[in-house]
Amino acid sequence: MSKYLTFDQRLEIQAGLKENLSFGAIAKRINKDRTTVAKEIKRNLIIKKTGYGVYPYNACKHRKSCNKSKVCDECKYPSKPYCKQCKLCNDGCDYFNEEVCINKFKPPYVCNGCKDLDKCTLAKPFYSAIDAHNAFSEKLSEARSGIISSEAEIARINQLITPLIRNGQSIHQIYVNNVDEVMCSEKTLYNYIDACLFDVRNIDLPRKVKYRPRYKKPKFKVDKGCRIDRNYRDFNTFMDKHPEYSVVQMDSVIGSKGGKVLLTVHFVDTSFMMAFLRKANTSRSVIDVFNHLYKVLGRENYLKLFSVILTDNGSEFSNSKAIEYGPEGILRSRVFYCDPSSPYQKGAIEVNHSLIRRILPKGKSFDQLTQEDILLVMNHVNSYKRKKLNDKSPYDAFSFYYGEDILGKLGYAPVAAESIILAPKLLKK
Repeated sequence: MSKYLTFDQRLEIQAGLKENLSFGAIAKRINKDRTTVAKEIKRNLIIKKTGYGVYPYNACKHRKSCNKSKVCDECKYPSKPYCKQCKLCNDGCDYFNEEVCINKFKPPYVCNGCKDLDKCTLAKPFYSAIDAHNAFSEKLSEARSGIISSEAEIARINQLITPLIRNGQSIHQIYVNNVDEVMCSEKTLYNYIDACLFDVRNIDLPRKVKYRPRYKKPKFKVDKGCRIDRNYRDFNTFMDKHPEYSVVQMDSVIGSKGGKVLLTVHFVDTSFMMAFLRKANTSRSVIDVFNHLYKVLGRENYLKLFSVILTDNGSEFSNSKAIEYGPEGILRSRVFYCDPSSPYQKGAIEVNHSLIRRILPKGKSFDQLTQEDILLVMNHVNSYKRKKLNDKSPYDAFSFYYGEDILGKLGYAPVAAESIILAPKLLKK
């Protein structure tokens, strides 16, 4: 049984407050302790500044006897005979003195069941089950997305420990001598090195390379620091302001564990997908791909194609700043992240992966493949006509929007319809 409150239990709390039940009575309904109910209400109450009828919100102690008019230099509501009838009254009056209802400081702390609710113009705390559950879900999602660590913090620790490791010092030695500067645990340092967030790698740790690897290595979670101002809500806000920008979705396709992997880049508007073979699923390998594309395409074409990138929370995408800024330090892209456990937010690339998997089934090792093999796979996938493109292929749609010259620079070419193969035999020599 989950220790968290469910949405139905929150609805019971809201209904109990409406009926003026005690915390104990509500707790019995949902089979929880009364302190759980009290904490839930105090944690998730929201303040609403509302009035009633024709009377707007007004929290001034003098509101009942006040007869002032035109307090503002330029009255926005000249039809109001008195300022107390204006919703801007409390903001511009020098005589404003706030009145606070004492009931908000004692159980039930909210006004859901208050008998005076229909004649009150003060600020009113309410408990809403749906708002409380949405806030809980968002907080839980953030908690599961990894530890908080900003890019600047990673760079600071990297600058501190990298020279010492290259001098032959162990992580334990560095941690003991610099515990007040590192400001994280010794285990965290090992996790950062495993995730390739520093300039040093496991090969630089003489003792660790001798250890037998664990049967199942724990997955390193993305730091929340890289997702600050880059989450899915920020993505929607940005696209609302810049609807002219094209969106590129990015993901990884895994072969056998520990072997080569693919980086896939999907252009949503044309369904065209590129794929790049990488020796390991590291942040560095992703950055190298985009630096290569920037060099091959040139700044103008790169900005046109990769203005907005949407990806998931994989650790290989955690260095968003290095993807966003080119080698010369100039902004070239905007990177955003889907919410944790929400692959549907970049569903277009997930659907296109199914075509790749027809040729490269799950579990198949990519170690014997070359980038030329991957180009061959993608040429067949991109030449496959789609109903949503009015029976045109992604190759045709991309060349129409962006020009065939760009496809030539990237090494892509069309495949005749009768020659398309979406099966493993495509790569059989």
